[in-house]
Amino acid sequence: GAPTGAIYGIINMLRRLRNDYPAAYIACIFDAKGKTFRDDLYPEYKANRASMPEDLARQIEPIHEAVRAMGWPILMIEGIEADDVIGTLSVDAVKHGMKVVVSTGDKDLAQLVNDDVTLINTMSNETLDRDAVIAKFGVPPERIVDYLSLVGDTVDNVPGVAKVGPKTAAKWIAQYGSLDGVIDNAAK
Repeated sequence: GAPTGAIYGIINMLRRLRNDYPAAYIACIFDAKGKTFRDDLYPEYKANRASMPEDLARQIEPIHEAVRAMGWPILMIEGIEADDVIGTLSVDAVKHGMKVVVSTGDKDLAQLVNDDVTLINTMSNETLDRDAVIAKFGVPPERIVDYLSLVGDTVDNVPGVAKVGPKTAAKWIAQYGSLDGVIDNAAK
């Protein structure tokens, strides 16, 4: 009588990751409960997000138990979003000479992609290396933050520039090199 869809999905994802991407080091990173430093920086951050559905909320602790039982360490850092933990670990791993695979469907993490960091999405079978980021967004990984600053992010309730969509953002970044270049040429 308990919901199990999310538990089933996570278990299958982790099995697939372990089979397709054998690794010396693994971790499963989740958001910790409560606010993060981002909420302090921008009080409207994620303000338009609906609460987690009750059926999913009931599965969170069993998901954590299942992940641990499969041998995956879990990281949840209070006050820090999972994205920031993933980014920090990825950058640090590369500094130590490692190749990194991040399994996510979050477009924000495309900024991490480089010769040593690849994103994969087991739900859509999408793999993002540098060329795939450029093909998908029209900008290289090092310009994803500029791109997102221009288009905004409705999921996180972060406004962009009015009437600027993905095509315009990519065009301007290509034309002016960066968000700073776009700002410097705003009169044009």
